[in-house]
Amino acid sequence: MDLAEIFRVMRRRWYVLLPGLLLTAGLTVAVALLVPVTYQSQSTVVLLNSQKATLAYDGNPFLSSQTSLTGMADSLARNLNSDGSVRALKSRGAKGTFEAKLADNAQGPLMWLTVTGTDRAAVLSSDRILTAFAKERLDQFQQQQSVAPKAMIRMTTVVPPQNPVAQTKTRLEYMVMAGCLGLVLSLVAVFYVEARRRSRSSARSEEPAQQAAAAEPTAGEPVAEQTIALRPTPSWSRSAEDRSAAEPRAGRPVVAVAPAAEPLDEESTHGQRSHTGRRDR
Repeated sequence: MDLAEIFRVMRRRWYVLLPGLLLTAGLTVAVALLVPVTYQSQSTVVLLNSQKATLAYDGNPFLSSQTSLTGMADSLARNLNSDGSVRALKSRGAKGTFEAKLADNAQGPLMWLTVTGTDRAAVLSSDRILTAFAKERLDQFQQQQSVAPKAMIRMTTVVPPQNPVAQTKTRLEYMVMAGCLGLVLSLVAVFYVEARRRSRSSARSEEPAQQAAAAEPTAGEPVAEQTIALRPTPSWSRSAEDRSAAEPRAGRPVVAVAPAAEPLDEESTHGQRSHTGRRDR
């Protein structure tokens, strides 16, 4: 089946395709209404070396970077993603989904703090709460280890929480999936109806051919036998019941038919001749 045949079938079965397309459009609109738009806000923070470690660089923390800072950033990100941190953020009024991780392709201890939710204003405020909470949790870790204030690792914000951006990728994916599913089901229904109609029409066209084939004489069968089979059965071969059924009913005139003269044999004929000759004499 080529493309032209597919379009011909769709045009011929439009009464099946049109309701399917309408249902597909309705399903797509329902997905767009049921799946809400999500917003995302992100901030970037960096871990800096302690004041004591930057004395050799005249107190400039950006000139002093150590691998231990990246390890600390990874540990802090894991802690922020834990269930305990999520509960603490919820208790502070944060809403949505929280994520803390090392920045991609970063050459230092950079962290991304991301908040995702359906309320745009709540997402922005939640990202601010997450950024402040990350700094507090870093100080808490070091205080638990009794680190001197001048030797503590510091955190500063490189990129403050950004205005939430709509994330339409997931929503569009669901809408495309719903549209494709409805279109496929509509085409399946169209070709199913087409196949059923074709099978019925072929069965109807085969019936006259079968009847004509049954009426034609079978190959190898003598024509005389077929002709004899169509002739009525002789009266002498009928049974008594058939003859009684053929007799005239009461109330109808009965026509007497003289029996046909039976042929005489040679002896009786010769006797009759001799008797006739004597009488003539």
